[in-house]
Amino acid sequence: MSVATKTDVKTAIVKPRRAVLAMPEYHPPLAAREALRLDFNENTFAPSPRVLDRLKQITAEELTKYPEREPAERKVAAHLGLDSSQVLLTNGVDEAIHLMCCAFLEAEDEALICTPSFFMYDVSISMMTPHLVKVQADETLQFPFERFLAAINERTKLIIVASPNNPTGATVSRAEILAIANAAPHAAVMVDEAYFHFHGETVLSDIATTPNLIVARTFSKAYGLADLRIGMLIGSTEMLTYLRKVSSPYNVNGVALDCLTVAVEDQAYLAWYVEQIRIGRERMMGGLDELGVRYFPSAANFVLMKIGPLHKELVTAMRKRGILLRDRSADPGCDGYVRITIGVEDHVTRGLAALKDSLEEIGWKAMHGFSTAEDQEATTENQEAREL
Repeated sequence: MSVATKTDVKTAIVKPRRAVLAMPEYHPPLAAREALRLDFNENTFAPSPRVLDRLKQITAEELTKYPEREPAERKVAAHLGLDSSQVLLTNGVDEAIHLMCCAFLEAEDEALICTPSFFMYDVSISMMTPHLVKVQADETLQFPFERFLAAINERTKLIIVASPNNPTGATVSRAEILAIANAAPHAAVMVDEAYFHFHGETVLSDIATTPNLIVARTFSKAYGLADLRIGMLIGSTEMLTYLRKVSSPYNVNGVALDCLTVAVEDQAYLAWYVEQIRIGRERMMGGLDELGVRYFPSAANFVLMKIGPLHKELVTAMRKRGILLRDRSADPGCDGYVRITIGVEDHVTRGLAALKDSLEEIGWKAMHGFSTAEDQEATTENQEAREL
């Protein structure tokens, strides 16, 4: 048997699947974030104090063990009034999306999403099939229900709907979600409720009567556990059986599982934080009205602002003041839009003060955020609605 020469090794080229070569790549701008983090929709304050207490109690021996997901799934399921067979904990919602694609998509199948939305839908779907169908929202950025419904066909095998949606903060009504699920009984329908706690409306109770419906949730936002990476999928026992088959048995680490159980128990802390965000969101939208900045009314823990051509300048000016924003201009239909995360009271106060100073510094005028008369009319309607 011959031994490969150095020349053989150099000329050998290993290539991945064609889908991997073609799929988009996500590069989160996470570098140099030592500032007030109003850019990534994280909890900007802290998780429950019980989480920190639990971290201090973790022993060296516990770190040597493989994690057991099932006990935490039982506790979370009980909290939701479900059987543990209906809950699968995941490594954030990112993995949940990946598992949905692995479990339900063949290469010839179609997947359906609305844009603009979470870019990881594109990444995971494109890994499995080239047939990703995107229904673009119009200039209002509202969910295009009729056009979305019309895009469903016999090849549609996975549908993802985000409510509230990122980056817009728009919601999809329960009636619309159920109409979509009923129109595609042959497709798995995942409803991404990552921002559920800030909105309060869910289709969780409908999984019992709508067998193709699956709900995704995260503990990164309201619970403040983004660094521990915990999400979950909730659905019928049958649907979850398929998802467990494609999931690693140790996908969520033990430290995260331990902290999750105590975080879920502290509902008083969760309620306090969610109320902080609700009040802060109203303050932020009111402040934007005063500044003449058009924004999209949000049901999440962020607000999408229409800044116009000076969007990059605003992000730079805010960073100089120690506050991070997220420029969303690369998203389809979001040219000139910048997103600001809502934090606790002090963070909102600092954010609004810095916004006022930054807009003045870059010479921004209200007209810079408007492209049409409809834009100006929409801003007036936002303000009038808030005053009622």
